[in-house]
Amino acid sequence: MLYWLTALSDGGDFFNLFRYITFRAGGAFLTALLFGFVFGPPLINVLRRRQGKGQPIRDDGPEGHLAKAGTPTMGGLLIVGALLSSTLLWARLDNPFIWIVLFVTVGFATIGFADDYAKVSKQTTAGVSGRVRMALGLLISAIAGFWAALYHPEALQYQLALPVFKNTLINLGYLFVPFSMIVIVGAANAVNLTDGLDGLAIMPVMIAAGTLGVIAYAVGRVDFTEYLDVHYVPGTGEILIFTAGIFGGGLGFLWYNAPPAAVFMGDTGSLALGGALGAIAVSTKHEIVLAIVGGLFVVEALSVIIQVLYFKRTGKRVFLMAPIHHHYEKKGWAEPQIVIRFWIISLILALIGLATLKLR
Repeated sequence: MLYWLTALSDGGDFFNLFRYITFRAGGAFLTALLFGFVFGPPLINVLRRRQGKGQPIRDDGPEGHLAKAGTPTMGGLLIVGALLSSTLLWARLDNPFIWIVLFVTVGFATIGFADDYAKVSKQTTAGVSGRVRMALGLLISAIAGFWAALYHPEALQYQLALPVFKNTLINLGYLFVPFSMIVIVGAANAVNLTDGLDGLAIMPVMIAAGTLGVIAYAVGRVDFTEYLDVHYVPGTGEILIFTAGIFGGGLGFLWYNAPPAAVFMGDTGSLALGGALGAIAVSTKHEIVLAIVGGLFVVEALSVIIQVLYFKRTGKRVFLMAPIHHHYEKKGWAEPQIVIRFWIISLILALIGLATLKLR
């Protein structure tokens, strides 16, 4: 919205700053951060009063989690609110990729909110039916995938770009939309599975978002893409503003989610943020790089899949408990130890993902 202040500029004054994506990204970060600090306490108080007993805690989970009973959930509302306000204020609203990522974020946040509401209102760990959530997520992802393809350059439409291999494209044709659905829904559910310890999910999301924001800015500039020899996707640079909003809103939320958490993210936040990461990857043609940058989320999801399949086949478990962060809890690791080590892994994977921009 503030971009339109450039109409008041003569090319050499303060209003000219609003032309620069980096300046507006900084504004989005500060706006989202301030939103979190201002609205965090009142939102948490409202959630605590409305939810009473807070998020239901599974009886079959790690014993230490029973002490968290009474902690309110739906803290993702704080992140999504900060993200929406900062993006709508600082991004160019005539950019289709901004609306694609916002559509996915709000869509998955709505699914997550319905699930969280069902859990706290009925005081059960079973919320909205898994089939319903999956069907709605696939529908949102299908629309986003087709929408993104419409605005990709003709040479890149319905193509899968491979990192490292220069100028290598795989024509997916009509399979591009189903592939996009897998990427977005997979990312949403992987982040959701990771959100099991105080502060565990939000920092890796921020790291992944920051990395994807840098990639989006690079592939949205023709001079950068010529230097790096990556595919040019006009308009994706604006996504940096969106990811700056995730980073600022995430920091604001982490202030209250740091151990011991005053509020949980809930499906409202985890599904929204995971879906957003998937939508960014699809928009920038970096779907495979997302699997590297978000490798922690991939491992968390795979640990659940492996556990379920192996147990059905043999009646035995590979891990003491899945997702894998619970496995380490069962092994006796302290919660902060798990969280911080997983943060370090996320940072390493993000650097590897960034390296794919130059490795050709």
